[in-house]
Amino acid sequence: MSVMDHLLDLAALPRADIPGSALQAARNSLFDWLVCGRAGQGEPLSRILQQMAQREGGIEEASVFGMGRVPARMAALANGAISHALDYDDTHFAHIGHLSVGIYPAALAVGQAKGQTLDEVAEAFLIGAEVAIRVGMVLGAGHYNRGFHQTSTAGAFGATVAAGRLYGLSRDQMRHAIGLCATKASGLKSQFGTMGKPYNAGLSASTGVESAWLASAGMTSAHDGVMGPQGFVATHADAPQPDLFWQDPAPEVFLFEDIKYKFHACCHGTHAMIEALLALRAQSGTGFEDVETLHLRTNPRWLVVCDNKAPATGLEVKFSYAWLAGMVLRGTPTSDDKTYTDALAQDAGLAEFARKVLVEGDETLTDMQAEGSLTTKAGEKLSFSHDLAARLSQEAIQHGLTQKARSVIGADADRLWQLLAQGGELHATDLAGVVAGQG
Repeated sequence: MSVMDHLLDLAALPRADIPGSALQAARNSLFDWLVCGRAGQGEPLSRILQQMAQREGGIEEASVFGMGRVPARMAALANGAISHALDYDDTHFAHIGHLSVGIYPAALAVGQAKGQTLDEVAEAFLIGAEVAIRVGMVLGAGHYNRGFHQTSTAGAFGATVAAGRLYGLSRDQMRHAIGLCATKASGLKSQFGTMGKPYNAGLSASTGVESAWLASAGMTSAHDGVMGPQGFVATHADAPQPDLFWQDPAPEVFLFEDIKYKFHACCHGTHAMIEALLALRAQSGTGFEDVETLHLRTNPRWLVVCDNKAPATGLEVKFSYAWLAGMVLRGTPTSDDKTYTDALAQDAGLAEFARKVLVEGDETLTDMQAEGSLTTKAGEKLSFSHDLAARLSQEAIQHGLTQKARSVIGADADRLWQLLAQGGELHATDLAGVVAGQG
């Protein structure tokens, strides 16, 4: 069977074949995505997109963070960008992509437009996320390293499948939707550190809604827009790995279950270092003023993403190993997005500390590992390491997500967790007030 056939099989996977643990992970991500969207709804980027949504008008069918209802495609565009504005959302490291911000906006928008249940929305998101991961794996590391943003490229295929599932597309219609997505999916890493990065997430979600709706209306496309001649993979990957797409996803293997949540408001590629230095500081008492040199080793792919030597803005600090290492050892909170101001990028103490930091690529480390050593002014050499790959328990995830939510949206965090716990009793439209920022 071809990759496209496997993709279509996955898109049509019956609910009975989806493991409960994977659906729970999808619900965790729904909570986290809503929190990130609520937290980001007042950002300058968000105001621009809210204004754009108001200017375009149209059918009032789906909610936008911080405002009312607009057409589904516009809601997906705005909500994708708004929920990624703070860069505080989940990451999957099998292909390096933010799944919730690129796919949930499409699923919720169509779910609201079609009057479907929240369980159906979460199920569609989960299938879409699994597609995005696997398409991303086929594209391979070369796709990301060349400068493509997998959140937006592979993510658009996931958003298309999620939206298509909720629109009730036939197998042939889903094939056409995926083909239309293939000619539209886009997103570049050159936008990192700017408003263009969260906009990429919006492009993923809006491409999904648009491609699925057009297919439902009868628009056709290439027979195989993914692997066909001059298709997406052929034009966007130097060394594609089609054999990686299919591992039976039901019931025991859903790659999405390895999703990782952010408990620090910065690029996920920096989190292993942050956790390692937090542990070192707690165990040894070593602080900012004690450091003579710091040597960090990380997977080479992160060097072009997270090694900004001289960040000029608060956004750019989120992509700076040296600045973040100084913040951790100085005790500056990395979990509060309000910390990342433009003034922080001009902090003389952090600038001086950054000159003590050496960052090197190490091919033996995975995307989720960081290792290194710190030498104190007294001559003591301390080692540190952390691996994000270890799965957390549901209890630990709930604790981490609710603690994070309380820090960014306050008392609404616990009410939102309790609301989503109702599960099958909720419809997608029941979240209209939550998305609008009304509790």
